[in-house]
Amino acid sequence: MNTATIAATPAHRDNWLRRSERWLDERGKPAWIVATVLGFIFFWPIGLALLAYMIWSKRMFAGNCSRRARHAHHAFKSSGNNAFDAYKAETLRRLEDEQDAFEAFLQRLRDAKDKAEFDQFMDERAKNAKSGDEETA
Repeated sequence: MNTATIAATPAHRDNWLRRSERWLDERGKPAWIVATVLGFIFFWPIGLALLAYMIWSKRMFAGNCSRRARHAHHAFKSSGNNAFDAYKAETLRRLEDEQDAFEAFLQRLRDAKDKAEFDQFMDERAKNAKSGDEETA
């Protein structure tokens, strides 16, 4: 092994590690979790190292907000064509409005489900209390 090969080895490893990190980042948090679990299954120090890295780099607790902000930066980058940029901005605004409306719909759906479950609980409680009063009388 000559000195050129030895000198090139750390850069190659760094490049491989950065490419792996970028590949996992592109696939999101589930990919990191799968990699960590597989690391624990095949060789536990690898899983432990991945878990420590995820915590240290704040990948474990980062929500979709940071990911959305990263995509928003690329989304608002000018293409140089004003007509296309206006179309893109309008389409993104419309999609964000649709997403907000859908999230509001889901929240109303959850609220309705919670209310129905609570009403059912209260009806059963009232029925049990009524049947308990009839038995004591």
